[in-house]
Amino acid sequence: MPFSPNEIGGGRLLQKLQDAQTLTPGLMTELIAEACPRLARLPRGGMPARIAKLVEHAAWNEIALALIAVEVPGWELRRLAYDDGEWHCALSKQPNLPAEIDDVADAHHTALPLAIVCALLEAQSRSVAHEVTSVPQVRPAPTHALCCDNFA
Repeated sequence: MPFSPNEIGGGRLLQKLQDAQTLTPGLMTELIAEACPRLARLPRGGMPARIAKLVEHAAWNEIALALIAVEVPGWELRRLAYDDGEWHCALSKQPNLPAEIDDVADAHHTALPLAIVCALLEAQSRSVAHEVTSVPQVRPAPTHALCCDNFA
């Protein structure tokens, strides 16, 4: 199930990320453990191995962008800008739409990878909010279909 900042501990993780000065291996490990269920379900090779290698080399920006690709498929980086000492990151499902009518997950932070990761958590919470939780019921088709149209 996708992570939601409204779940128990989720708000704490988001607050911890917002309060951090830089991304650390411990903080990244906590983020992956608490907020990245899709990554945990992938086979041990491939993307998890790549992310483990990136953590080893402290390539935080690349890890944050890889987590977006894995954890919120369909969301894309819309805007990444540095203004007044802060990085602003916006993720979008429809980056070609005007921002006013698009569902945008925004975040900002003084550290670039933390801004990206906070936007990832915002996109996850928006994805959870838009999920349909019920399945429509369909009646079985009748065994004999009749045509009642008059073709004369």
